[in-house]
Amino acid sequence: MEKSKVYFIREITPENVVRLYEMLNKTLPGKVAVKVHSGEAGNQNYLHPEFMKPMVEYVNGTVVECNTAYDGARDTTEKHLKLMKDHEWSTYFNVDILDSEEDMELPIANGKRIHKNYVGKKIENYDSMLVLSHFKGHPMGGYGGALKQLSIGLASSKGKRYIHCVGKENASYEDMFQADQIGFLESMADAASSITDYFKGNIAYINVMCNMSVDCDCCATAEDPCMKDIGILASLDPVAIDQACIDLVKHSNDPGKDHLLERINSRHGTHTIDAAYQLGIGNKEYELIEV
Repeated sequence: MEKSKVYFIREITPENVVRLYEMLNKTLPGKVAVKVHSGEAGNQNYLHPEFMKPMVEYVNGTVVECNTAYDGARDTTEKHLKLMKDHEWSTYFNVDILDSEEDMELPIANGKRIHKNYVGKKIENYDSMLVLSHFKGHPMGGYGGALKQLSIGLASSKGKRYIHCVGKENASYEDMFQADQIGFLESMADAASSITDYFKGNIAYINVMCNMSVDCDCCATAEDPCMKDIGILASLDPVAIDQACIDLVKHSNDPGKDHLLERINSRHGTHTIDAAYQLGIGNKEYELIEV
């Protein structure tokens, strides 16, 4: 398999996000969904909408999100829309909560653990997607990047529980914390494959390596970042872009990397990348092109 191209720039600015996207030479057709992380109420590390503004406007995109499966400011559409207003997403953009009405079931033909994925039915309104990810740690997945956005990020509330619980129907909140870890990570890869299959290559990925805490933007009380910012990456391959981020952390001279890597390794986080590669979502071999 030919190495995937991953473009990389060290200076983190809104203009450089657009610059890297242009280097992909990919026109996203039709109506474009821009998947972001809205940031839990109280979180200090998420990427703010004004930073995303030039990129979202460049593709004339609609910011999309899905409701969470745990108590907080985003577990119902009503609360989530208020949060989107409070965090000013709806000040700058059209915002769409994909699972605000009902779920849609996507098939997973060759899943390792699950064979369907529950997403918001309003995903049907979009022809392509730009996945804007904040690369950081995660309490359960080890790390959060493009693959997590494709899987947990785009799953409905029901779908999030289904992935976490490795295909258990009608799973409860408590069930999510008792599931087999490797099964959960492989279910994330399975779910991600359903999204890449659905959009048939009409997806682009941007990962921003800043504010890198061991905690996710879904945490209302998150640890402060443990590493200095590294840069922005862009690719058409979600496996390659996440692998490149992991490698940039590993090869960093920042002593804070040990804390982040402990979180990733203790949760077997890179197993999601391995599973996604085995499913054919993308390639772990990549060419890092520094701009």
